[in-house]
Amino acid sequence: MPPLAFGLTLANRGVLLGLTTPAQLLDLTDRAEASGLFDSVWVGDSLFAKPRLDALTLLAAIAGRTRRLRLGPACLASFPLRHPLVFAYEWASLDRISEGRTILIVCAGGGSAGDWDAEARAVGVPVAERQARLEEHVTILRRLWSEDRVTHRGRFFQFEDVTLEPKPHQQPCPIWLANNPWTIRPEPARIERALRRVARFADGWQTHSLSPEVFAEYWETIRRYTREEGRDPDRLGNCCYHNINVNEDREAALAETKRFLDLYYSANYTRARIEAWTAFGSPEECAESLRRFRGTGMQRITLRLTAWDQVGQLERVIREVLPRVNR
Repeated sequence: MPPLAFGLTLANRGVLLGLTTPAQLLDLTDRAEASGLFDSVWVGDSLFAKPRLDALTLLAAIAGRTRRLRLGPACLASFPLRHPLVFAYEWASLDRISEGRTILIVCAGGGSAGDWDAEARAVGVPVAERQARLEEHVTILRRLWSEDRVTHRGRFFQFEDVTLEPKPHQQPCPIWLANNPWTIRPEPARIERALRRVARFADGWQTHSLSPEVFAEYWETIRRYTREEGRDPDRLGNCCYHNINVNEDREAALAETKRFLDLYYSANYTRARIEAWTAFGSPEECAESLRRFRGTGMQRITLRLTAWDQVGQLERVIREVLPRVNR
């Protein structure tokens, strides 16, 4: 049974909420890389719906002080709002700076906590256009990153004879898709569209709040759809965006996680939702919760620390939880 890999998701919105500071986020990154137990570091993203430190700027800072960790957003919800030619240039530069360690994970946003309508008005992109823009932006990025003298005639953007330099270090430079329609409206047709979208144009899939059994079912469905598209499913990556709170008092861990997530997202999450999205309790309980995903096809779990003591939580995860998972 293949081992699970782990990433650390930084709470960069926490800078606005008094949960952390930019310096502490970078310190957590240093500790994660030094531990040897994490293979990647991830940052959240939003423009005005759920503001925070800018994802690209923070990732560039992280790229300059790490040597091994892969870097990416979890996920880039502002992707459909950013100008694709400017973004293609920025991300290619980040991939160069990090010597090919980036994984771009994009999503349409607009479906979870946050004032998405206000964000849409601010940038002039209707919420209803976000998904279509995402797909056109991906097409533009892939061409600019691999071709010269690109001409594009799309629904939202038109340009002629554009050459992007420098191109990314990675060829091809990976673009993953994040989607979680079951957390909003779990309709079968909606879920099928989401999974087929991954199979059609993504290099990998990020999701969250799924049981191991449902993850395994959806992952196998994506692989089947990928074969139907004439693509190789063995080339797809995946990861689960998860939370963790280590505390021998299981109810206290759950309560702190709820306070953290409710504040972070200006939401009021149910116990069921938090339990689906979090490993919590004693070190062994947390390890067992994560261990259940082994053998499901899951490759990596990214962990956000849902505690006010970010450093203390990370140290417990490094010392007491992760070594138990793949044992």
